[in-house]
Amino acid sequence: MPEWLHEAGIGEERAILVEGGTILAARIDWGEPLRPGLVARARIVRRLAGTRRGMARFADGTTAQVDSLPPEATEGRDLLLRVTRASIAERGRTKLAQARPAGADEAPRPAPTLLHTLADEDHPVRAMPATDRRFDEAGWHELVEEAMSGEIAFPGGSLTISPTPAMTLIDIDGSPPLPGLALAAVPAIAAALPRLDIGGSIGIDFPTLSERKDRQAVDAALTSALAGWRGERTAMNGYGFVQLVARLERPSLVARFARDPVGAAARILLRQAERVSEPGVLLLTAHPAVLRAVSPAWETELARRTGRAIRRHEQPGLALAAGFAQAVPA
Repeated sequence: MPEWLHEAGIGEERAILVEGGTILAARIDWGEPLRPGLVARARIVRRLAGTRRGMARFADGTTAQVDSLPPEATEGRDLLLRVTRASIAERGRTKLAQARPAGADEAPRPAPTLLHTLADEDHPVRAMPATDRRFDEAGWHELVEEAMSGEIAFPGGSLTISPTPAMTLIDIDGSPPLPGLALAAVPAIAAALPRLDIGGSIGIDFPTLSERKDRQAVDAALTSALAGWRGERTAMNGYGFVQLVARLERPSLVARFARDPVGAAARILLRQAERVSEPGVLLLTAHPAVLRAVSPAWETELARRTGRAIRRHEQPGLALAAGFAQAVPA
């Protein structure tokens, strides 16, 4: 039976849905201030004339788009809102968080943690210490590499996943025959959606298939592979394009890492540091930008969790994701 494994890391929560030693789905939460489930008061700073939509500013200064505003929610008025979608940061721009007026029976409350969110789903949840090996045994490092590169290999070809302001695009590359390549890509696409937590509008650019029967075969394969997936899709058009649409509540792993690769690398480094078992001072070696992204609060938490002194060593020649942690003599 699939089981969620959860780690409360430094600067992030992370979880993987595992069955038979394989990661079926993954989630990452970086603790953004506006997350689904938050109920808080905010001030309407703009109302779009003739609509029920507008903009609201919360007490911490963050802004959200608001839908379903009542007539009395004029500019300058405070309103109790419930956040329904986190902000989605992509290359080039950031989509604001979305909110709606809270129900009459709702009271202000913080956004649930990832651990609490998973507890409301259908699978059992187990909280794991960061020193446990089950994340790594299931393929966490490989998953992170896929999220950072946006590239996934499958027999006969590869997928390139690119977050854009309009949608997440999935491109398929490989060798002919093209009908076989398109069919081989279908299982990889179906697996990538939950593994990389991809939702919203998704465009799949299959190879152009001139024969209608070949396009129908891909459509049938998608129907089978996406059984149980919550969303809608179009049939393949004559150019090989298929669009999927699913509920979007948070940025995908690919979108997070594409927008903030330095922050992602800093969190990866901190996870490595927590897992160092040899005695001694913890030495963090990384690109200068990555070390700058390790905030004083994060370093203090690392020292508290490990009971060690922390040192830093800048190495400009390292790639962002190539930092490492090790124990050295005091």
